[in-house]
Amino acid sequence: MKRLTVVAATAAMVAATLVTPAQAEPAAAGSAAQTEYVVLYKEGAAAADAQKAIEAAGGSVIKVNTEVGLATVSTTNADFAAALQGAAAIEGVTRNRVIGSVPDDAKASAAARKAVAKAAKSKAVEKEGRGGATGPKWGRDVKDEPLAGLQWDMRQIHADQAHRFEQGDKGVLVGILDTGVDGSHPDIAPNFDRGLSRNFTVDVPADANGDNIDGKCEDDPDGSCTDPNDVDEDGHGTHVASSIASPINKLGISGVAPKVTIVNLRAGQDSGYFFLQPTVDALTYAGDIGVDVVNMSYYIDPWLFNCADNPADSPEEQAQQRLYIAATQRAIDYAHAHGVTLVSAAGNEAIDYTKTNVDAVSPDYAGFPGQAVRTRTVPASCVSLPAEAEHVISVSSTGISKRKAYYSSYGNGYIDVASPGGDVYDTPGDTRDITKATLSAYPKALAVANGEIDENGDPTVPYVVKDCKGSACAYYQYLQGTSMASPRAAGVAALIVSRYGKHDRAHGGLTLDPDKVEAILKGTATRTACPNPPAYTYTRHLPDGTTATATHTCEGAADNNGFYGRGIVDALRAVGH
Repeated sequence: MKRLTVVAATAAMVAATLVTPAQAEPAAAGSAAQTEYVVLYKEGAAAADAQKAIEAAGGSVIKVNTEVGLATVSTTNADFAAALQGAAAIEGVTRNRVIGSVPDDAKASAAARKAVAKAAKSKAVEKEGRGGATGPKWGRDVKDEPLAGLQWDMRQIHADQAHRFEQGDKGVLVGILDTGVDGSHPDIAPNFDRGLSRNFTVDVPADANGDNIDGKCEDDPDGSCTDPNDVDEDGHGTHVASSIASPINKLGISGVAPKVTIVNLRAGQDSGYFFLQPTVDALTYAGDIGVDVVNMSYYIDPWLFNCADNPADSPEEQAQQRLYIAATQRAIDYAHAHGVTLVSAAGNEAIDYTKTNVDAVSPDYAGFPGQAVRTRTVPASCVSLPAEAEHVISVSSTGISKRKAYYSSYGNGYIDVASPGGDVYDTPGDTRDITKATLSAYPKALAVANGEIDENGDPTVPYVVKDCKGSACAYYQYLQGTSMASPRAAGVAALIVSRYGKHDRAHGGLTLDPDKVEAILKGTATRTACPNPPAYTYTRHLPDGTTATATHTCEGAADNNGFYGRGIVDALRAVGH
């Protein structure tokens, strides 16, 4: 779901106040620092009419997604929102961010930048999978890929057996909506389409409070703050892409669908935020170019849960969240109507999404000075995006024993299917074992920047693994989270399109109606009943000597329940064997 590793990523470039035309109060004309807004057009309104209204209010359109009717606008008019009051073509407007200077202490290293930002995020649970137990630096299975012996996840969903019958079709495109993809990684490059890949983000140096977000833009040679479309300065998106489609090439690991094509649709910042405009743009682009499956392991910031009318929020905040819900659903609907199967991580909060919960991580991005995270009660009617949008397949995470992972969120009617995402405490004695997380590709540049390999190129930490084929060496890292579960389900979806898809006259390759893909994915999943008793208590013996416990209650029947949905995905059954 949301950069949902327990290292999840996420984001929506948002800010404190949203005002719809009906709520805007007239204000005296004034000037302010250059500020960005996100403006949602009324559905069916002419783009030209909406843009005229924006210009009349003193705004300049930076970019616009005409399919969704969402524009990013820059203005120095402090009363911009009020000036749009009564505009027939405008549904809502929310402040996006102040366009400010780079803080003096901004880190040049993307790896250093992201480490601080992720540490504060509840979605970054995967990182607990790093450290602790000692695993082999690398291990070999001569009958398969060199590191296949470490891929318990592939065996759980029978992907290794499915490859005898279906390895995927190059004409099947899988979009990675994430922090980017390292297109030069030796275990990704053979399946990476650089020509179709796009980066929809612009690095944000700092937030309104002056705190580092993505840091200085000196990593970008042209000074544009826009990274190339084959770069991942976070590592999350590369792990996801590798899980789906690392090729069978006698190097490292294999993905679930090792012959499909990877398209980087970067929607996440280096820091792990996923802002609204980039995610919407990535989704509509996916529909336009004929992408078959997208993986979305993130949530759109700044709200973990978006509530239309929560009394805990101000009227402006309620309006802001309604705008996010409407814009995201429009983009999802567009992609779905254009043949895209949408798969999303369910979240790492370890909560039942169908119940009333406490959200203590929102709003997690300071669009304006003074904005900060607060604690609020959220009813079940509030939605986390994109996981709870219509047409989205929501995936929970399992550990090596097939139990629901301790961090994985759940809910009867929320979870569609389950998939292996790792659980480092799913071990005898409930102690931490890094090899019970999942292993996928890791950019070498990040391993170097983080000091995780030595001068000889050998790993210095147990969660990084090296494999070489001749003079070519590649690196992999262990991560756990629903961010890891979702791409494995997306990989099975890609195998389904490869197996049963028809020729796509518009774009070439293959295509299959996303509703059919979803039906096959669910219909071939291994039915997995709730634990008995259904209130399951997780016990974790932590490295510091303390013990953590938590009880999650599974509701539903054996063929459809809150822990596993319709069951654990099965690649072998999905391709008809």
